[in-house]
Amino acid sequence: MPETIALTERQYRLLDTTSKLVGLVLVAAGLEVGGGTPTGIALALAGAACATATVFITNE
Repeated sequence: MPETIALTERQYRLLDTTSKLVGLVLVAAGLEVGGGTPTGIALALAGAACATATVFITNE
């Protein structure tokens, strides 16, 4: 069974906002270098993963 990470509400909100902003920047960078290029696709995938990372973290 996977362990969950518990954060306070303030910590969770900060982490959630930061991860979504970093994800957005990575997706935008992927589009800037070319959305169809391997680099652009890799950046977009990394951005999507970063933006959804907090789905698996619970807040108290």
